[in-house]
Parts: sequence; structure tokens; C-alpha cells
Amino acid sequence: MPQTTSLPVLPDQPPSGRRLPHWLKRPLPIGDAMLQTRRLIDGLKLNTVCVEARCPNLTECWTRGTATFMILGDECTRRCAFCAVGTAKPEPPDEQEPRRVAEAAAHLRLRHVVLTSVARDDLPDEGSTHFSRCVEAVRETLPNSTIEVLVPDFHGKIDLIRIVTDARPNIYNHNIETVASQQKRMRPAARYDRSLNVLRTVKRIAPGMLTKSGIMVGLGETREELVTTLRDLIEHECDMLTIGQYLRPGERYAPVERYYPPEEFDELSQIAKRLGFKAVASGPFVRSSYFAETLLDETAAGGQ
Repeated sequence: MPQTTSLPVLPDQPPSGRRLPHWLKRPLPIGDAMLQTRRLIDGLKLNTVCVEARCPNLTECWTRGTATFMILGDECTRRCAFCAVGTAKPEPPDEQEPRRVAEAAAHLRLRHVVLTSVARDDLPDEGSTHFSRCVEAVRETLPNSTIEVLVPDFHGKIDLIRIVTDARPNIYNHNIETVASQQKRMRPAARYDRSLNVLRTVKRIAPGMLTKSGIMVGLGETREELVTTLRDLIEHECDMLTIGQYLRPGERYAPVERYYPPEEFDELSQIAKRLGFKAVASGPFVRSSYFAETLLDETAAGGQ
């Protein structure tokens, strides 16, 4: 592993006030391309994480004609303190959804397709078979496109992880979300070590498959905890990383403890690359699938 003794130091700062800092304000583009994407998604009765998680990048991505498909319904079996997706007893998986996802991806002419989902702890296979069917449907329809899955932890069950890896997505993405000290507060149904082991398990099953994870900042973590988390991800063979600012979806969600300025995201990116990540996206508006195709290109180019 690369030497880390000369990593740059990030200063700790007191919590920010309620008002958004200027770097988190930007014009929202609206145009025909965005409206066409919305009509397509609605017409095929599909869900997107863009809408359900209230992503701040929705208008930008939809204007570009891209979207992250959220399969297996819009109700989650878990309740995370940062996530705007609803929690309820979900409906059974829609058997026609893989076909509709593939059709939407083809209409949008996507060269990189991202599939994510709610947690489905209610299902015997926790939704892994449905993920596999969606990957296969997209690959059949768009054989030249790359596919990324952003999956729940499947409780770390090797047989369920294998169902997804056997479908051969190009990237297996599972988010660590936050540092170890904040896990119980922010994602009580998940486990820090379990999420790390999911990434290592993927590499054991499919050594050539790219692994990816993401972390939010601004939840009360320290600089030292962030660096420890990045080291833990590298030690568990994570190839790609996203780092973004946590933004509170509403009053009932966890508050923002601190807004990181852009220059600190740049420093975090430098730290991550020194630790050995092949590709890093780090910035206030970065999310797990934001410009995901660009991050894949960076990995293919050797991180240059």
C-alpha cells in the first residue's frame, strides 16, 4: 500500500449555521431534455433515486438525459436518519420492471447505467435476484453500455452477493455512508464492518470486478475518523470512491453538523488517491452515481 506519512492535514471547524454557504447555491437548469426524461420515467412507471432521495443534482442530470434507476419499489424496509426514501412494507417485486428499465435506458441512450434499490429485508433473497434480472435485461438491450449496481448489504450473505456478481455488472457499489462512530445513529440496521466485508467478498468472488463505495461528510465525524475510514476501504479492496456533503432532506432527518468548503473536498480527494483509490469524485454535490461514467473512465485510464 502507498506510504501515507505525508498526508495533508484538514483543519477541524465548528458547526455551521442553518444558512447554506454560498458554494452550495447554484442555478438549476431546466429545459426540454429534463422534461423529456421525466415523461419517460413516469410513462414507464419507474422510480429513480433522483426523485425518491431528493437528490440536489436531479435537474442537472435529467437535463443531461441521465438518471439512476431505483428498482424494487419506492418503500424501504430500513429507516436511515439521512435518507428521504419512505419506510413501509413494500409491494412484491414487479416482474416487468427489468424490461422497463432496459427500455428506458435504451431511450436515453445511456452508455453507463446505474441501478440501485431500496433495502428489501422482507424478501428471502433480499432483492438480489431482481438486481440480476435487471442487469441482464439492460445488457441484452444495450450490449455496449457499462452497468453499475449500487446495492444494499444483503446482510453480508455470500450467496446473495454472488447472485449479483454472477450477472457481471462492471461496478459493484456499496456505500459505507459514514464513519464508524456515526453508523448506529445514521444507519441503525447496517453495520460498518459488514459493509466493508461486502466489498472484500465481491473481490473474493469476482477478482476482476471494480468495487466502489461512498461516504457523506458533515455528520459530526472528525478528520481522523475520515482518514481511518478511507484506509479501511482500501484494506477491503475498494477501487473507487465518492465523497459528498450531507444535505438534510427535511426537518425530521439528522441535522448537518458542518458544511465542508470545496478546498477540503479537494484535500480529501488527494488523501484518497495517495491511499491507493483508482478513481475519486469528491465535492459538495457529489453523490454515489453523480457523473458515474466519468469516474469509470478515470479508472480505465489508470487514475490519470
